[in-house]
Amino acid sequence: MESIRLFELSKEYLESLREAIEMAENDFIKQSLEGVNEADIAALLDELNMQEALYVLRLLDAEVAADILIELDEDSLTKVIYEMEASELAAYIDQMDSDDAVDILNLLTVREREDVISNLQEKEKSAHILDLLRYDEDSAGGLMAKEFIKANKNWNVVQTIDEIRRQAEKVEKIYSIYVVDNKQHLLGRVSLKKIILAASDTKIADIYEPELISVQAHQDEEEVAEIMRKYDLESIPVVNSKNKLVGRITVDDILDVIHEQSEEDIQAMTGISSDVEESDSIFRISKARLPWLLVGVIGGLMGARIIDFFEDGLSKELALASFIPLVAATGGNVGIQSSSLVVQSLASKSVFDDTPWQRFVKGFLIALLNGLVLGTFVFLVVKFIYGHEAKFGLTIGLAMFCVVLLASFMGTVTPLVLNRFGVNPAIASGPFITTANDLIGLAVYFGIAMMVLQL
Repeated sequence: MESIRLFELSKEYLESLREAIEMAENDFIKQSLEGVNEADIAALLDELNMQEALYVLRLLDAEVAADILIELDEDSLTKVIYEMEASELAAYIDQMDSDDAVDILNLLTVREREDVISNLQEKEKSAHILDLLRYDEDSAGGLMAKEFIKANKNWNVVQTIDEIRRQAEKVEKIYSIYVVDNKQHLLGRVSLKKIILAASDTKIADIYEPELISVQAHQDEEEVAEIMRKYDLESIPVVNSKNKLVGRITVDDILDVIHEQSEEDIQAMTGISSDVEESDSIFRISKARLPWLLVGVIGGLMGARIIDFFEDGLSKELALASFIPLVAATGGNVGIQSSSLVVQSLASKSVFDDTPWQRFVKGFLIALLNGLVLGTFVFLVVKFIYGHEAKFGLTIGLAMFCVVLLASFMGTVTPLVLNRFGVNPAIASGPFITTANDLIGLAVYFGIAMMVLQL
Protein backbone atom coordinates (compact mmCIF):
# COMPACT_ATOMS: atom_id res chain seq x y z
CA MET A 1 0.00 0.00 0.00
CA GLU A 2 1.42 3.37 -1.06
CA SER A 3 1.89 5.74 1.85
CA ILE A 4 0.96 9.42 1.80
CA ARG A 5 3.86 11.73 2.56
CA LEU A 6 3.20 14.62 4.91
CA PHE A 7 3.94 17.85 3.13
CA GLU A 8 4.47 21.36 4.45
CA LEU A 9 4.27 24.17 1.93
CA SER A 10 7.02 26.73 2.51
CA LYS A 11 8.20 29.83 0.65
CA GLU A 12 11.58 28.16 0.16
CA TYR A 13 10.07 25.12 -1.57
CA LEU A 14 7.76 27.32 -3.65
CA GLU A 15 10.76 29.27 -4.93
CA SER A 16 12.64 26.03 -5.63
CA LEU A 17 9.66 24.71 -7.58
CA ARG A 18 9.38 27.89 -9.63
CA GLU A 19 13.09 27.68 -10.48
CA ALA A 20 12.69 24.01 -11.42
CA ILE A 21 9.78 24.88 -13.73
CA GLU A 22 11.80 27.66 -15.35
CA MET A 23 14.81 25.35 -15.83
CA ALA A 24 12.57 22.40 -16.91
CA GLU A 25 13.99 20.17 -14.14
CA ASN A 26 11.18 17.65 -14.52
CA ASP A 27 12.80 14.91 -12.45
CA PHE A 28 13.08 17.22 -9.42
CA ILE A 29 9.44 18.28 -9.76
CA LYS A 30 8.11 14.71 -10.01
CA GLN A 31 10.33 13.36 -7.23
CA SER A 32 9.55 16.20 -4.81
CA LEU A 33 5.80 15.70 -5.29
CA GLU A 34 5.82 11.92 -5.25
CA GLY A 35 3.56 10.55 -2.50
CA VAL A 36 2.23 14.01 -1.58
CA ASN A 37 -1.53 14.23 -1.01
CA GLU A 38 -3.49 15.73 -3.89
CA ALA A 39 -5.01 18.40 -1.62
CA ASP A 40 -1.50 19.58 -0.64
CA ILE A 41 -0.41 19.73 -4.27
CA ALA A 42 -3.56 21.70 -5.09
CA ALA A 43 -2.73 24.21 -2.33
CA LEU A 44 0.74 24.51 -3.85
CA LEU A 45 -0.58 25.05 -7.39
CA ASP A 46 -2.94 27.76 -6.11
CA GLU A 47 0.19 29.78 -5.32
CA LEU A 48 1.59 29.41 -8.85
CA ASN A 49 0.50 31.31 -11.92
CA MET A 50 -1.66 29.55 -14.46
CA GLN A 51 1.15 28.52 -16.82
CA GLU A 52 3.28 27.15 -13.95
CA ALA A 53 0.34 25.17 -12.57
CA LEU A 54 -0.37 23.69 -16.00
CA TYR A 55 3.27 22.72 -16.41
CA VAL A 56 3.25 20.75 -13.14
CA LEU A 57 -0.09 19.10 -13.87
CA ARG A 58 1.08 17.84 -17.26
CA LEU A 59 4.11 16.17 -15.68
CA LEU A 60 1.99 14.09 -13.31
CA ASP A 61 0.03 10.91 -13.89
CA ALA A 62 -3.43 11.66 -15.38
CA GLU A 63 -5.27 10.05 -12.46
CA VAL A 64 -3.28 12.07 -9.91
CA ALA A 65 -3.70 15.26 -11.94
CA ALA A 66 -7.47 14.66 -12.08
CA ASP A 67 -7.62 14.40 -8.29
CA ILE A 68 -5.60 17.62 -8.00
CA LEU A 69 -7.98 19.48 -10.32
CA ILE A 70 -10.89 18.53 -8.05
CA GLU A 71 -9.08 20.04 -5.06
CA LEU A 72 -8.09 23.32 -6.72
CA ASP A 73 -9.59 26.62 -5.62
CA GLU A 74 -12.42 27.56 -8.02
CA ASP A 75 -10.64 30.65 -9.37
CA SER A 76 -7.42 28.74 -10.05
CA LEU A 77 -9.36 25.81 -11.52
CA THR A 78 -11.27 28.10 -13.90
CA LYS A 79 -8.06 29.71 -15.18
CA VAL A 80 -6.36 26.33 -15.68
CA ILE A 81 -9.18 24.53 -17.51
CA TYR A 82 -9.74 27.47 -19.86
CA GLU A 83 -6.14 27.03 -21.06
CA MET A 84 -6.63 23.33 -21.84
CA GLU A 85 -7.73 21.87 -25.13
CA ALA A 86 -11.02 19.95 -24.98
CA SER A 87 -9.21 16.63 -25.52
CA GLU A 88 -6.76 17.30 -22.68
CA LEU A 89 -9.49 18.22 -20.18
CA ALA A 90 -11.52 15.21 -21.32
CA ALA A 91 -8.59 12.91 -20.50
CA TYR A 92 -8.63 14.17 -16.90
CA ILE A 93 -12.43 14.01 -16.63
CA ASP A 94 -12.31 10.38 -17.74
CA GLN A 95 -10.48 9.71 -14.44
CA MET A 96 -13.06 11.46 -12.22
CA ASP A 97 -16.33 10.47 -10.61
CA SER A 98 -19.27 11.87 -12.55
CA ASP A 99 -20.27 14.39 -9.85
CA ASP A 100 -16.77 15.92 -9.75
CA ALA A 101 -16.68 15.99 -13.55
CA VAL A 102 -19.97 17.92 -13.68
CA ASP A 103 -18.69 20.46 -11.13
CA ILE A 104 -15.80 21.23 -13.47
CA LEU A 105 -17.89 21.25 -16.65
CA ASN A 106 -20.31 23.72 -15.08
CA LEU A 107 -17.47 26.27 -15.11
CA LEU A 108 -17.40 26.17 -18.92
CA THR A 109 -19.74 27.61 -21.52
CA VAL A 110 -22.29 25.27 -23.11
CA ARG A 111 -20.25 25.05 -26.33
CA GLU A 112 -16.99 24.26 -24.52
CA ARG A 113 -18.78 21.72 -22.33
CA GLU A 114 -20.11 19.89 -25.38
CA ASP A 115 -16.64 19.81 -26.95
CA VAL A 116 -15.16 18.20 -23.82
CA ILE A 117 -17.95 15.62 -23.52
CA SER A 118 -17.52 14.64 -27.18
CA ASN A 119 -13.84 13.88 -26.46
CA LEU A 120 -14.52 11.54 -23.53
CA GLN A 121 -13.29 7.99 -24.09
CA GLU A 122 -15.74 6.32 -21.69
CA LYS A 123 -19.20 6.46 -23.24
CA GLU A 124 -20.81 5.37 -19.98
CA LYS A 125 -19.13 8.30 -18.24
CA SER A 126 -20.40 10.77 -20.84
CA ALA A 127 -23.94 9.36 -20.44
CA HIS A 128 -23.70 9.80 -16.65
CA ILE A 129 -22.46 13.38 -17.06
CA LEU A 130 -25.22 14.32 -19.50
CA ASP A 131 -27.76 12.92 -17.06
CA LEU A 132 -26.35 14.91 -14.12
CA LEU A 133 -26.19 18.16 -16.09
CA ARG A 134 -30.00 18.15 -16.17
CA TYR A 135 -30.19 18.79 -12.44
CA ASP A 136 -29.85 22.09 -10.61
CA GLU A 137 -26.40 22.51 -9.06
CA ASP A 138 -27.88 23.12 -5.60
CA SER A 139 -30.11 20.01 -5.62
CA ALA A 140 -29.47 16.42 -4.56
CA GLY A 141 -29.30 15.51 -8.26
CA GLY A 142 -26.58 18.10 -8.77
CA LEU A 143 -24.57 16.66 -5.87
CA MET A 144 -24.93 12.96 -6.58
CA ALA A 145 -22.55 10.64 -8.41
CA LYS A 146 -23.73 7.96 -10.81
CA GLU A 147 -21.00 5.57 -9.64
CA PHE A 148 -22.40 3.24 -6.98
CA ILE A 149 -22.87 -0.48 -6.39
CA LYS A 150 -26.29 -2.11 -6.58
CA ALA A 151 -27.56 -5.68 -6.40
CA ASN A 152 -30.80 -7.23 -7.57
CA LYS A 153 -32.86 -8.77 -4.79
CA ASN A 154 -33.16 -12.02 -6.81
CA TRP A 155 -29.42 -12.60 -7.03
CA ASN A 156 -27.63 -15.05 -4.79
CA VAL A 157 -24.42 -14.22 -2.93
CA VAL A 158 -22.10 -15.59 -5.66
CA GLN A 159 -23.79 -13.50 -8.35
CA THR A 160 -23.66 -10.44 -6.11
CA ILE A 161 -19.95 -10.80 -5.35
CA ASP A 162 -19.17 -11.14 -9.08
CA GLU A 163 -21.21 -8.02 -9.78
CA ILE A 164 -19.54 -6.11 -6.94
CA ARG A 165 -16.14 -6.93 -8.42
CA ARG A 166 -17.29 -5.65 -11.81
CA GLN A 167 -18.92 -2.48 -10.55
CA ALA A 168 -16.24 -1.68 -7.96
CA GLU A 169 -13.71 -0.94 -10.72
CA LYS A 170 -15.46 2.39 -11.22
CA VAL A 171 -16.36 3.13 -7.60
CA GLU A 172 -13.60 4.64 -5.47
CA LYS A 173 -15.29 4.20 -2.07
CA ILE A 174 -17.84 1.52 -1.17
CA TYR A 175 -20.12 2.57 1.68
CA SER A 176 -23.24 0.51 0.95
CA ILE A 177 -24.61 -1.95 -1.59
CA TYR A 178 -28.07 -0.85 -2.61
CA VAL A 179 -30.73 -3.43 -3.35
CA VAL A 180 -33.17 -2.94 -6.23
CA ASP A 181 -35.90 -4.93 -7.96
CA ASN A 182 -36.12 -5.72 -11.68
CA LYS A 183 -37.45 -2.21 -12.41
CA GLN A 184 -34.61 -0.50 -10.48
CA HIS A 185 -36.84 0.56 -7.57
CA LEU A 186 -34.79 1.07 -4.40
CA LEU A 187 -35.68 -1.55 -1.79
CA GLY A 188 -32.94 -1.24 0.82
CA ARG A 189 -29.29 -2.02 1.35
CA VAL A 190 -27.06 -4.92 2.33
CA SER A 191 -23.72 -4.77 4.09
CA LEU A 192 -20.55 -6.41 2.81
CA LYS A 193 -20.31 -8.26 6.12
CA LYS A 194 -23.65 -9.99 5.56
CA ILE A 195 -22.70 -10.95 2.02
CA ILE A 196 -19.36 -12.42 3.12
CA LEU A 197 -20.88 -14.38 6.01
CA ALA A 198 -23.86 -15.71 4.06
CA ALA A 199 -23.90 -19.06 2.27
CA SER A 200 -23.17 -18.87 -1.46
CA ASP A 201 -26.72 -19.81 -2.49
CA THR A 202 -28.38 -17.28 -0.13
CA LYS A 203 -30.67 -14.82 -1.90
CA ILE A 204 -30.12 -11.09 -1.37
CA ALA A 205 -33.86 -10.82 -0.70
CA ASP A 206 -33.31 -12.84 2.49
CA ILE A 207 -30.50 -10.71 3.97
CA TYR A 208 -31.02 -7.10 2.88
CA GLU A 209 -32.24 -4.39 5.25
CA PRO A 210 -35.36 -2.57 3.99
CA GLU A 211 -34.90 0.33 6.44
CA LEU A 212 -33.03 2.92 4.41
CA ILE A 213 -33.01 6.71 4.33
CA SER A 214 -33.00 8.18 0.82
CA VAL A 215 -33.51 11.61 -0.76
CA GLN A 216 -35.33 12.81 -3.86
CA ALA A 217 -33.23 14.10 -6.74
CA HIS A 218 -34.99 17.50 -6.64
CA GLN A 219 -34.38 18.09 -2.90
CA ASP A 220 -32.29 21.11 -1.93
CA GLU A 221 -28.67 20.43 -0.97
CA GLU A 222 -29.19 22.06 2.42
CA GLU A 223 -31.95 19.55 3.23
CA VAL A 224 -29.65 16.70 2.19
CA ALA A 225 -26.83 18.08 4.37
CA GLU A 226 -29.16 18.31 7.37
CA ILE A 227 -30.42 14.71 6.85
CA MET A 228 -26.88 13.32 6.60
CA ARG A 229 -25.75 15.33 9.63
CA LYS A 230 -28.75 14.31 11.72
CA TYR A 231 -28.44 10.58 10.99
CA ASP A 232 -24.61 10.53 10.80
CA LEU A 233 -24.58 8.99 7.30
CA GLU A 234 -21.49 8.37 5.19
CA SER A 235 -23.55 8.14 2.00
CA ILE A 236 -27.17 8.42 0.98
CA PRO A 237 -28.99 7.05 -2.10
CA VAL A 238 -30.85 9.40 -4.44
CA VAL A 239 -34.12 8.34 -6.08
CA ASN A 240 -36.40 9.91 -8.67
CA SER A 241 -40.12 10.56 -8.32
CA LYS A 242 -40.84 6.87 -9.04
CA ASN A 243 -38.43 5.70 -6.32
CA LYS A 244 -35.92 4.42 -8.87
CA LEU A 245 -32.28 4.54 -7.77
CA VAL A 246 -30.44 7.20 -9.80
CA GLY A 247 -27.32 8.00 -7.77
CA ARG A 248 -25.67 8.44 -4.39
CA ILE A 249 -24.24 11.33 -2.39
CA THR A 250 -21.16 10.78 -0.24
CA VAL A 251 -20.05 12.57 2.91
CA ASP A 252 -17.19 14.45 1.20
CA ASP A 253 -19.69 16.22 -1.06
CA ILE A 254 -21.82 17.18 1.93
CA LEU A 255 -18.79 18.55 3.80
CA ASP A 256 -18.21 20.86 0.82
CA VAL A 257 -21.84 22.03 1.02
CA ILE A 258 -21.60 22.70 4.78
CA HIS A 259 -18.33 24.60 4.25
CA GLU A 260 -19.90 26.75 1.51
CA GLN A 261 -22.94 27.47 3.67
CA SER A 262 -20.74 28.52 6.60
CA GLU A 263 -18.67 30.84 4.39
CA GLU A 264 -21.82 32.42 2.91
CA ASP A 265 -23.32 33.01 6.35
CA ILE A 266 -20.10 34.45 7.78
CA GLN A 267 -19.72 36.80 4.82
CA ALA A 268 -23.38 37.83 5.04
CA MET A 269 -23.09 38.47 8.80
CA THR A 270 -20.04 40.67 8.25
CA GLY A 271 -21.67 42.63 5.44
CA ILE A 272 -19.93 41.12 2.40
CA SER A 273 -22.48 40.88 -0.38
CA SER A 274 -20.94 38.22 -2.62
CA ASP A 275 -18.62 35.22 -2.52
CA VAL A 276 -15.07 36.57 -2.34
CA GLU A 277 -11.70 35.34 -1.12
CA GLU A 278 -8.58 37.17 0.04
CA SER A 279 -6.80 36.17 -3.18
CA ASP A 280 -9.40 37.94 -5.36
CA SER A 281 -8.67 41.25 -7.08
CA ILE A 282 -8.81 44.53 -5.16
CA PHE A 283 -11.75 45.69 -7.28
CA ARG A 284 -13.80 42.54 -6.64
CA ILE A 285 -13.20 42.57 -2.88
CA SER A 286 -14.04 46.28 -2.69
CA LYS A 287 -17.20 45.74 -4.73
CA ALA A 288 -18.33 43.01 -2.32
CA ARG A 289 -17.64 45.06 0.82
CA LEU A 290 -18.83 48.51 -0.28
CA PRO A 291 -22.66 48.05 -0.23
CA TRP A 292 -22.95 47.42 3.50
CA LEU A 293 -20.16 49.86 4.31
CA LEU A 294 -22.23 52.50 2.52
CA VAL A 295 -25.23 51.44 4.61
CA GLY A 296 -23.13 52.00 7.72
CA VAL A 297 -21.95 55.41 6.51
CA ILE A 298 -25.50 56.48 5.64
CA GLY A 299 -26.63 55.25 9.05
CA GLY A 300 -23.87 57.29 10.69
CA LEU A 301 -24.92 60.39 8.78
CA MET A 302 -28.53 59.85 9.83
CA GLY A 303 -27.32 59.42 13.42
CA ALA A 304 -25.57 62.78 13.15
CA ARG A 305 -28.85 64.32 12.03
CA ILE A 306 -30.61 62.83 15.08
CA ILE A 307 -27.99 64.42 17.35
CA ASP A 308 -28.39 67.73 15.50
CA PHE A 309 -32.15 67.54 16.03
CA PHE A 310 -31.64 67.36 19.79
CA GLU A 311 -28.81 69.91 19.76
CA ASP A 312 -30.64 72.42 21.96
CA GLY A 313 -31.29 69.87 24.70
CA LEU A 314 -27.75 68.51 24.41
CA SER A 315 -26.32 72.04 24.89
CA LYS A 316 -28.25 72.32 28.17
CA GLU A 317 -26.99 68.96 29.46
CA LEU A 318 -23.58 68.33 27.90
CA ALA A 319 -23.04 65.22 30.03
CA LEU A 320 -25.56 63.41 27.78
CA ALA A 321 -22.93 63.34 25.01
CA SER A 322 -20.63 61.20 27.18
CA PHE A 323 -23.11 58.31 27.15
CA ILE A 324 -23.92 58.25 23.43
CA PRO A 325 -21.25 55.56 22.67
CA LEU A 326 -22.54 53.44 25.59
CA VAL A 327 -26.14 53.45 24.32
CA ALA A 328 -25.17 52.84 20.68
CA ALA A 329 -22.72 50.01 21.47
CA THR A 330 -25.12 48.24 23.83
CA GLY A 331 -27.95 48.38 21.30
CA GLY A 332 -25.70 46.95 18.59
CA ASN A 333 -24.39 44.16 20.83
CA VAL A 334 -27.87 43.13 22.01
CA GLY A 335 -29.19 43.15 18.43
CA ILE A 336 -26.35 41.00 17.12
CA GLN A 337 -26.69 38.52 20.02
CA SER A 338 -30.44 38.16 19.45
CA SER A 339 -30.22 37.83 15.67
CA SER A 340 -27.31 35.36 15.84
CA LEU A 341 -29.31 32.99 18.05
CA VAL A 342 -32.32 33.19 15.74
CA VAL A 343 -30.16 32.63 12.63
CA GLN A 344 -28.54 29.63 14.32
CA SER A 345 -31.93 28.09 15.13
CA LEU A 346 -33.15 28.69 11.57
CA ALA A 347 -30.04 26.98 10.18
CA SER A 348 -30.73 23.77 12.17
CA LYS A 349 -34.48 23.44 11.97
CA SER A 350 -36.34 20.78 13.95
CA VAL A 351 -39.98 19.79 14.26
CA PHE A 352 -39.59 20.57 17.97
CA ASP A 353 -38.46 24.15 17.36
CA ASP A 354 -40.45 27.03 18.83
CA THR A 355 -42.90 28.86 16.59
CA PRO A 356 -41.99 32.43 15.54
CA TRP A 357 -44.40 33.73 18.21
CA GLN A 358 -42.78 31.57 20.90
CA ARG A 359 -39.34 32.79 19.81
CA PHE A 360 -40.54 36.38 20.04
CA VAL A 361 -42.00 35.93 23.56
CA LYS A 362 -38.87 34.14 24.75
CA GLY A 363 -36.66 36.87 23.29
CA PHE A 364 -38.79 39.56 24.91
CA LEU A 365 -38.53 37.94 28.35
CA ILE A 366 -34.75 37.59 27.99
CA ALA A 367 -34.49 41.24 26.92
CA LEU A 368 -36.72 42.31 29.83
CA LEU A 369 -34.42 40.60 32.33
CA ASN A 370 -31.23 41.88 30.66
CA GLY A 371 -32.66 45.38 30.34
CA LEU A 372 -33.60 45.54 34.04
CA VAL A 373 -30.14 44.36 35.10
CA LEU A 374 -28.23 46.68 32.72
CA GLY A 375 -30.51 49.66 33.36
CA THR A 376 -30.18 49.30 37.13
CA PHE A 377 -26.43 48.83 36.91
CA VAL A 378 -26.00 51.95 34.73
CA PHE A 379 -28.25 54.00 37.05
CA LEU A 380 -26.16 53.06 40.09
CA VAL A 381 -22.85 53.75 38.34
CA VAL A 382 -23.99 57.12 36.96
CA LYS A 383 -25.38 58.27 40.33
CA PHE A 384 -22.88 56.94 42.85
CA ILE A 385 -19.62 56.65 40.91
CA TYR A 386 -19.94 59.46 38.34
CA GLY A 387 -21.71 61.64 40.93
CA HIS A 388 -24.64 62.81 38.80
CA GLU A 389 -28.03 63.56 40.34
CA ALA A 390 -30.61 60.78 40.59
CA LYS A 391 -32.76 62.24 37.81
CA PHE A 392 -29.86 62.14 35.36
CA GLY A 393 -28.95 58.58 36.42
CA LEU A 394 -32.58 57.56 35.96
CA THR A 395 -32.51 58.99 32.43
CA ILE A 396 -29.48 56.96 31.41
CA GLY A 397 -30.75 53.79 33.13
CA LEU A 398 -34.23 54.06 31.59
CA ALA A 399 -32.75 54.75 28.16
CA MET A 400 -30.54 51.70 28.53
CA PHE A 401 -33.56 49.55 29.49
CA CYS A 402 -35.59 50.72 26.47
CA VAL A 403 -32.70 50.37 24.04
CA VAL A 404 -32.10 46.76 25.15
CA LEU A 405 -35.79 45.93 24.62
CA LEU A 406 -35.96 47.54 21.18
CA ALA A 407 -32.61 46.11 20.00
CA SER A 408 -33.67 42.64 21.09
CA PHE A 409 -36.97 43.07 19.23
CA MET A 410 -35.15 44.10 16.05
CA GLY A 411 -32.61 41.30 16.40
CA THR A 412 -35.31 38.66 16.87
CA VAL A 413 -37.90 39.80 14.35
CA THR A 414 -35.67 40.89 11.45
CA PRO A 415 -34.13 37.45 10.65
CA LEU A 416 -37.56 35.81 11.03
CA VAL A 417 -39.07 38.25 8.52
CA LEU A 418 -36.15 37.86 6.10
CA ASN A 419 -36.40 34.08 6.33
CA ARG A 420 -40.17 34.29 5.69
CA PHE A 421 -39.51 36.09 2.40
CA GLY A 422 -36.70 33.76 1.30
CA VAL A 423 -33.80 36.13 2.05
CA ASN A 424 -30.69 34.80 3.83
CA PRO A 425 -31.38 35.74 7.49
CA ALA A 426 -27.63 35.87 8.22
CA ILE A 427 -27.49 39.38 6.75
CA ALA A 428 -29.57 40.53 9.75
CA SER A 429 -26.62 39.85 12.05
CA GLY A 430 -24.28 42.26 10.31
CA PRO A 431 -24.29 45.97 9.56
CA PHE A 432 -28.06 46.00 8.99
CA ILE A 433 -28.89 45.30 12.66
CA THR A 434 -26.00 47.41 13.97
CA THR A 435 -26.94 50.46 11.90
CA ALA A 436 -30.67 50.16 12.63
CA ASN A 437 -30.07 49.82 16.36
CA ASP A 438 -27.69 52.78 16.42
CA LEU A 439 -30.39 55.00 14.93
CA ILE A 440 -33.18 53.64 17.13
CA GLY A 441 -30.96 53.80 20.21
CA LEU A 442 -30.03 57.44 19.65
CA ALA A 443 -33.65 58.45 19.02
CA VAL A 444 -34.86 56.64 22.16
CA TYR A 445 -31.98 57.98 24.25
CA PHE A 446 -32.58 61.62 23.40
CA GLY A 447 -36.35 61.22 23.50
CA ILE A 448 -36.23 59.90 27.08
CA ALA A 449 -33.69 62.59 28.08
CA MET A 450 -35.97 65.33 26.73
CA MET A 451 -38.93 63.99 28.70
CA VAL A 452 -37.28 63.08 32.01
CA LEU A 453 -34.90 66.05 32.19
CA GLN A 454 -37.44 68.40 30.57
CA LEU A 455 -34.87 69.89 28.24
